[in-house]
Amino acid sequence: MDLGLKGRKALVCAASKGLGKACAESLAEAGVEVTICSRTRADIEETAKVISNKFQVNVKSVACDITTEEGRTSALKVSGDIDILVNNAGGPPPGNFRDWNREDWINAVDANMLTGIELIKLTIDPMINKKFGRIINITSGAVKSPIAILGLSNGARMGLTGFCAGIARETVRDGVTINGLLPGPFDTDRLRGNLQVRATAAGKTFDEMYTAAANENPAGRFGAAEEFGKTCAFLCSVHAGFINGQNILMDGGAFRASI
Repeated sequence: MDLGLKGRKALVCAASKGLGKACAESLAEAGVEVTICSRTRADIEETAKVISNKFQVNVKSVACDITTEEGRTSALKVSGDIDILVNNAGGPPPGNFRDWNREDWINAVDANMLTGIELIKLTIDPMINKKFGRIINITSGAVKSPIAILGLSNGARMGLTGFCAGIARETVRDGVTINGLLPGPFDTDRLRGNLQVRATAAGKTFDEMYTAAANENPAGRFGAAEEFGKTCAFLCSVHAGFINGQNILMDGGAFRASI
């Protein structure tokens, strides 16, 4: 399927690896000129080179902290006016809410709520003027099915989700859609690192823990980053202009609900 995106421009945040990288790859495959950013220069430059060589499109890289005003300015200076924004940021650490102080909450809100809002504010009006724009917020399955130890993430990401639920109904008339992608358990470095910690604590091997955790999912496996990236690219396509203000959960059916 031709996604109708050839020649469009995108900024994908936190894209040196994992789900962000997968989104950048799928957009590049569709002919999008992609700018990717992350904090580590060597990693983001290598990822840009790999994607560019694989899909023969222009891929720019920016080493920055997108959660800061300076980082956002740097990223948008390189990307220029964009048609697609993929908001993405690593989640705050798990823990017990009794141990979190005001600084912990402010850091979580800055990274997982306000950063996305600021990037939307900086990019959405040019999209409206062009009568085309796609904004994807990569949040978490915990937005729909909260996990107690992820309270910082639950709260901050719900803030971004609620904000976008309001403005999405205003921008869609001008061809700009805003949607959330909510990942469940995907086979990423982060998931594997967490499984290793669990395996060590339980006195099990990594393979034992990996297999057991995968079997807990109705699909009997973890999601593949490529699946996530392809879904992101479709939501950015010309075929998805009537999908707006939605939060699409990708978790293999782990969240049990009829609707």
